[in-house]
Amino acid sequence: MALRVGVLGCAEIARRRMLPAMAADPGTTVTAIAGRDGAKAERMAAPYGAAAVHGYAGLLERDDVDAVYVPLPAALHAEWVERALEAGKHVLAEKPLTTDAVRTGQLLELARERGLVLRENVMFVHHSQHAAVAGLVRRGVIGGLRACQATFTIPRLPGTDIRHRPELGGGALFDVGVYPLRAALTHLGQDLRVLGAQLTGGAGDEVDTGGAALLSTSDGVIAQIAFGMDHGYRSGYELQGSLGRISLDAAYTPRADHRPRLVVETRAGVEESLLEADDQVANTVAAFAEAVRTGSPPQEICRVQADLLASVRQAAGGIRRPGDHRPAVAADSRVSSADSSSA
Repeated sequence: MALRVGVLGCAEIARRRMLPAMAADPGTTVTAIAGRDGAKAERMAAPYGAAAVHGYAGLLERDDVDAVYVPLPAALHAEWVERALEAGKHVLAEKPLTTDAVRTGQLLELARERGLVLRENVMFVHHSQHAAVAGLVRRGVIGGLRACQATFTIPRLPGTDIRHRPELGGGALFDVGVYPLRAALTHLGQDLRVLGAQLTGGAGDEVDTGGAALLSTSDGVIAQIAFGMDHGYRSGYELQGSLGRISLDAAYTPRADHRPRLVVETRAGVEESLLEADDQVANTVAAFAEAVRTGSPPQEICRVQADLLASVRQAAGGIRRPGDHRPAVAADSRVSSADSSSA
């Protein structure tokens, strides 16, 4: 039987990417879509033969919903993820799972206690290009890992975009910073600590619109991440080893028909290859349905990521704006969801 999914909210990512993928996957079916605007919910639900629900709470009461997809603004995730779990629903929530490391840890524990699947929708990790990179590293093509440089920046968004609103969990760190941070976690492992960080914003910005962080493993492998939403577009990472380096473009949001360009540079020369196209959105939906089918437990990497996001914000010590000449913050920061009250 297909997993019956209800959607909390009428966000663009649901309309453009997730709903078509859920409808196309034989393991899932969209049964209901809830929105604060009943008419908008009806328009989104119609192409899928799904029920339109006015208000989010009503969807959680439905017997024809096994799992809930949450594409709401980040600041609303904690409340509605918790309410969905309390209602006995599996949950796939957009990243970040919450804007608070403690709440993230609590929700993961709640899911574990209830025997429910809780996943954070970081889609890029389901693209096969990253497994290809990891395979080269395992085979020692570039020797021992020494450093990771990862960047995700996008052009400035309209001023009305919710990502400019602090009360909705906006800001570059939560919106685009998650990607390079997760890339570092994927390839360097979860033993990372924040050494220093900076968040930046324009004179009229209420949220951070850019930033960078320096992290390290206990073995001294360095990760440099940069992110921003007032920048030229850049979406890639590079792994540096003792014998060479690997770089990947279009690392985070490639189209389903895009063939990634992988570059390996060693003493033997430079080798470029085009990898096979892959649909990370379809893969994400399939992975979630499989997790529910097999009863997979919560993923520890979600908790680690939340703690590191909190550490980056703590190490940055606030948003730097034009004319702010405070000395850079240098910190060996590791904020644990066990003892931090806020990210």
